[in-house]
Amino acid sequence: MTKTARWTAISFLAALGMLVIALEYGGGAPQPVPSGIPDPGAVTGWGLPLTKLLADLAAVATIGFLLATVFLLPSAGATIQGLAVSAGRLASWSAFAWAAASIVLYFFTVSDVFAVPLTETVNWALLSSLVTDSSIGRGILGQAIIALAVAFAARWSLGIRSLAGVLGLALAGLAPVSLTGHAASSGSHDLATTSLLLHLVGAALWVGGLAALGWVAVKGSKRLNPAIERYSVLAAWCLVLVAVSGATNAAVRLGSFDELFGSDYGILVVGKVLAIVALALFGLRQRQRIIRQGKGFIRLAALELLVMATTMGLAVALSRTPTPVPDDLLKSPVEELLGGAIPPEPTVLRLLWGWSANGVGLAVVGIGAALYVRGILTMRRRGDRWPIGRTIAWFLGLVIIAWASFGGLGTYSHVLFSAHMVSHMMLSMVAPIFLILGAPMTLALRTLPGPRQPGEIGPRQMLLSFLHSRFSRLVTHPLVGPALFIGSLYGLYFTGIFETLMRNHWGHSVMELHFLAVGALYYYVLVGIDPAPRKLQPLLRFGMLLVTIPFHAFFSIAVMSSTTLFAGSYWKFLDRPYQLDLLDDQYLGGSIAWAMGEVPLILVMGAIFVQWIRSDLRDSKRFDRSESKSGDQDLEAYNAYLASLQAHGKRRDTHEM
Repeated sequence: MTKTARWTAISFLAALGMLVIALEYGGGAPQPVPSGIPDPGAVTGWGLPLTKLLADLAAVATIGFLLATVFLLPSAGATIQGLAVSAGRLASWSAFAWAAASIVLYFFTVSDVFAVPLTETVNWALLSSLVTDSSIGRGILGQAIIALAVAFAARWSLGIRSLAGVLGLALAGLAPVSLTGHAASSGSHDLATTSLLLHLVGAALWVGGLAALGWVAVKGSKRLNPAIERYSVLAAWCLVLVAVSGATNAAVRLGSFDELFGSDYGILVVGKVLAIVALALFGLRQRQRIIRQGKGFIRLAALELLVMATTMGLAVALSRTPTPVPDDLLKSPVEELLGGAIPPEPTVLRLLWGWSANGVGLAVVGIGAALYVRGILTMRRRGDRWPIGRTIAWFLGLVIIAWASFGGLGTYSHVLFSAHMVSHMMLSMVAPIFLILGAPMTLALRTLPGPRQPGEIGPRQMLLSFLHSRFSRLVTHPLVGPALFIGSLYGLYFTGIFETLMRNHWGHSVMELHFLAVGALYYYVLVGIDPAPRKLQPLLRFGMLLVTIPFHAFFSIAVMSSTTLFAGSYWKFLDRPYQLDLLDDQYLGGSIAWAMGEVPLILVMGAIFVQWIRSDLRDSKRFDRSESKSGDQDLEAYNAYLASLQAHGKRRDTHEM
């Protein structure tokens, strides 16, 4: 048995052992049931968590090998070479295993949900019912489909840029299951599912990257040391992401601090926290020593992977352990839909300073702030300056997002159409202006890692190539941004899409992300500072703004004059105790949208004017520098040209006389 196979087997056995121990301790292991009560049996009781563990391990291996192929191992060109090719093939095989384990997991889930033995799941009625009637079934099948797509794409892709897309697809494969299941049915379902997804992404990159580097070390590659250096930075980010998201998810499921030590679930959470802390201290200190000394990585990686494997087994057991906050905590269908009780009657103070646990908003603001601060600190360590105005603009945009998503305005945007419309305007028409003026892409291009050897396609080169790609050139066309910006208004509110999204747990978050993305694209073309495949003249940008604003005004007037409620059955279903006249609230929302249309007009006009003046000043300075270098040769040549014209005119006059 090779060293790689031996350590793989040991890590799997450690994960399996911890899974069994934690299931027995936490009550997730199959228990005898009285006769007459449907029971899927011990095979399903043990097989389901075991298959879940296998699927998780395969997903982590897939993501880890793709990460090593694309970002960790230095390359000398746009295509993978040498050991990176083997890593890509291993990622493909791992993805096939991930897909197979997901399919088996689907059968075990059918057995568990319908409480029938595994042998009776080969039944089309049961298999199809889990897809049509349960988000859990759709999530598992979605995961299997994505894993299969990753397997084929990784096998036939050799370009680093294309494999980066495959890595993104593999990370997206973690979403279908994490956004469904027990987390989606808890009280703060949006916060629970978002934190769980971020937790899985951070853990997959952390554990998978280390496993892939361990394989590289066993192979004796000379590219190990630069790969370790780059991984160490990524591991630090993953550690913070795993810790914060894990603490958030545990808080939602525990309900109170007393349950941390007063329940079996809480004790298992404490065990997982201790394991993560040990990994952080052990990994960060020892890896720094390895970078300095250049040796000892294999033993360290093996020990860390052993602890990580046991932690993954513990995590799977936690997903099967009853939580102090049961899934049926919510009392009414309205509370189940909103993720909590209807907020009290709005006041100015509550709209300004209230808050709700919106996971997507917290993630966007938190990650956006952390990455921007990291970029500024990197610039300062190099002795470079970053304009304070851009920093203020960026964080002002984040503050607006916070207020419109998880602040007081975001809280009432779920229950009042007028508050929803203000939130929409803030996310699509105000916040993006400040975010774009913060020049995040320029900051990223100046601080992202570059090539470690000639010809390498690093993160900085990938971002730059994306900004100048055909896709970017298409979406930044002067007609695309306004079409999406205005078309989404009419397409969302004047169709049934609005009500469908409002009635879905994730629908409101999808709308928030859509508003923010469309607004950012629109204003990126209008006032963007960052590199772009096309740069429009100020007059053309101003014309785009003037053409777009009337369509927004027409939309607002249509909302105000409409006698039909948008998503009427949703607002009636809420049966809120205040603002009972729904049409009056809709009219208020339309009038606010109309009034707020002037805000971006003023901001963008000011930004375009300032950029116009600065552009003229830069051109003037560039001309002055050119003249000083050439000794005013251009001016002298121009004067000589005028003198020749004057002499020619005099000769012609003399000839005519």
